[in-house]
Amino acid sequence: MRPAEQARMTVTELHDFLRRPPSGFSVERNPLRTVIQGDPDSSLLLADPCDTSAGSVVFHGSLGRCVTVTDLWQYSNFRRSLVSKNIFMLMTMRTPESTEVAKRYVVCLSGADPMVRWRMGAGLDWAISSVAGESYDVEVDLTDTLCTWAARNMAGTRVEWLDASFTLKYHTDALFDLSHWLGFSKRKFKLRLY
Repeated sequence: MRPAEQARMTVTELHDFLRRPPSGFSVERNPLRTVIQGDPDSSLLLADPCDTSAGSVVFHGSLGRCVTVTDLWQYSNFRRSLVSKNIFMLMTMRTPESTEVAKRYVVCLSGADPMVRWRMGAGLDWAISSVAGESYDVEVDLTDTLCTWAARNMAGTRVEWLDASFTLKYHTDALFDLSHWLGFSKRKFKLRLY
């Protein structure tokens, strides 16, 4: 993988992430759970808690995989974070022919990377322009990008990615938002980085 591609996205097994957290992260363990804390000025955490054989893992300050905003100010702040910070997500990978337990990975996207910034911005613009002035849900799907990464880094292994997306929900307080109620303002775009 070229250096620019490595800077754009890193994929680290959760176990390795907990043993050697990246710069700006701390890991606090107790008998019931492990708490991961990152620097909110440089990191955007979009990870739900998960259970492992060693207890639960919680990303402190995480917005979760589903982020709801209710006004333009909140949306603008979230979008600015998506295209300027390192985005950390927790995803699950499994091999379809294996009986092994699925493995969890921490995926980091550099939102400041020009390609990530451009593709993220273009996808959000497409989704939002088609539902302007209404409530909407936008799912950002990384499955194709992760499958390409796996093909390059895990040669000969066929994998499936679970939970390889996050969702932005913009919910206005409009009393009559029929298109949202009927599911017409739900969009999905694939964030392809290779």
